[in-house]
Amino acid sequence: MLELRRLTAGYGNDAVLHGIDLAVAEGRITALIGANGAGKSTLAKTISGLLPARDGQILFEGAAIETLSSTARVELGIVHVPEGRQIIGSFTVEENLRLGAYLQRRALGERGIAARIDEVCGYFPVLRERLGGVAGNLSGGQQQMLAIARALMLRPRLIVLDEPSLGLSPALVTEIFALVTQLRDRGLAVLLSEQNARMSLAIADHAYVLETGRVTLEGPGRELLARPEIAERYLGVAPQGDEQSTAAEDRAMAEGLARILAV
Repeated sequence: MLELRRLTAGYGNDAVLHGIDLAVAEGRITALIGANGAGKSTLAKTISGLLPARDGQILFEGAAIETLSSTARVELGIVHVPEGRQIIGSFTVEENLRLGAYLQRRALGERGIAARIDEVCGYFPVLRERLGGVAGNLSGGQQQMLAIARALMLRPRLIVLDEPSLGLSPALVTEIFALVTQLRDRGLAVLLSEQNARMSLAIADHAYVLETGRVTLEGPGRELLARPEIAERYLGVAPQGDEQSTAAEDRAMAEGLARILAV
């Protein structure tokens, strides 16, 4: 569905991405993992059109889109949930959701928008209970749910999620990752950009490792999860004396993963 060919992008005179080759298949989760500064957010912004490509191609269903505006890419069905959520805190939950359908407001009409709100709230029952409440009063996890729900208002074909678990409690992280698997199971293509490598690789159909703006490794998510070099760089190796606390964290993570994979 989405293919990047030798994509280069950056800020000012500085290149951040260097010849990225990447593909996202329909109805699959593609994970992008890497440390801070690896270029994950830059890649997400370039795909959505918030940052121009300097070189290379971005193909969506075989057609080049790297010169299209961000609005035109949304109209094609590509939506981006940015790092930091970026909801409008002074608006109500319902008003934020309505903004998600702005480009389709005339085609949908009031009944269609109401039906779409009801549809996305099926993923997030807590939002249905808070539709009239001010979005800024939601918890961090609820705000992340709202950001994803707002993107789903357009019924996208590809959703780019940039650090959706950032700053959330372990329980909410598990809930967000379970949602990502539900979206995939309903046929949506997902590009998941995450620092939480363990969870991302556990649910990903395919994954790419990004280091200093270059793809250094790729393969099926669970195969990468089992590779020693990935465990050492991205899953954490316990310093001497920390084995007990790390074991407890691993048990909690394993339980969360089991719940996700059972969805």
